[in-house]
Amino acid sequence: MICHLMGVLRMNGLQVYLAIPNKKSFRLVSGSCYLPHPAKEETGGEDAHFICANDEAIGVADGGGGWVEVGVDAGEFARELMCNSVAAIQDEPKGSIDPARVLEKAHSSTKSQGSSTACIIALTEEGIHAINLGDSGFIVVRDGCTVYHSPVQQHGFNFTYQLESGDGGDLPSSGQVFKIPVLSGDVIIAGTDGLFDNLYNNEITAAVVHGLRAGFNPQLMAKQIATLARERAVDKNRQTPFAKAAQDAGFRYYGGKLDDITVVVSYIAGSSNT
Repeated sequence: MICHLMGVLRMNGLQVYLAIPNKKSFRLVSGSCYLPHPAKEETGGEDAHFICANDEAIGVADGGGGWVEVGVDAGEFARELMCNSVAAIQDEPKGSIDPARVLEKAHSSTKSQGSSTACIIALTEEGIHAINLGDSGFIVVRDGCTVYHSPVQQHGFNFTYQLESGDGGDLPSSGQVFKIPVLSGDVIIAGTDGLFDNLYNNEITAAVVHGLRAGFNPQLMAKQIATLARERAVDKNRQTPFAKAAQDAGFRYYGGKLDDITVVVSYIAGSSNT
């Protein structure tokens, strides 16, 4: 097993199904970039993520920042949730990982105080199988176009669905489940709200197209996208998805939103590709 768990380790029910094509053999080749909020670099920020190369699964989580007000490390829950997700994946059938089951097990095993969004994606014989709860998420880019974008789950503006320790918060069963067919050459971009609050889909897609033309591997692609998101986050003169949502909710807001930024990029490659 080769798994990389990031997000600064300090040991470290709606279901969506798209038409499924004939089974094909693909591989998920992934890389990531994490940029903590500048004010939270010493503590590692509040995002966490993992890449399981052998099991062809990825995940991202964003710890609820409000916990810091009561003296709780807001990232600890997210880090433990992702760590437990990696452990749960090891109990899944090879090539048939059920992300919803993984998230259920991970949540029940997570004891840290706090809360977090969660997005887990696995490559199966039928395509990608994913669950998303909250305002983290993913898009699928094919031939220079966004062919899928997971919807955001919010109770209200800036009030996202979150898993919480114990019986509080939303349940894993509230997450949206997706089964999406993929083709060789597709690019999956998963991220926390630090990505999607600051970049529109077309901006992410343009960065993907540029990166592919430049021959970027997933790691370089993730770094390029995360860097662009950070540039937008500190730009007060450009409209962003977060600013638009704030305006729609009746707030006067313009520009980006400075936050932790996690980007995981996965290339769908033929099984014989390296």
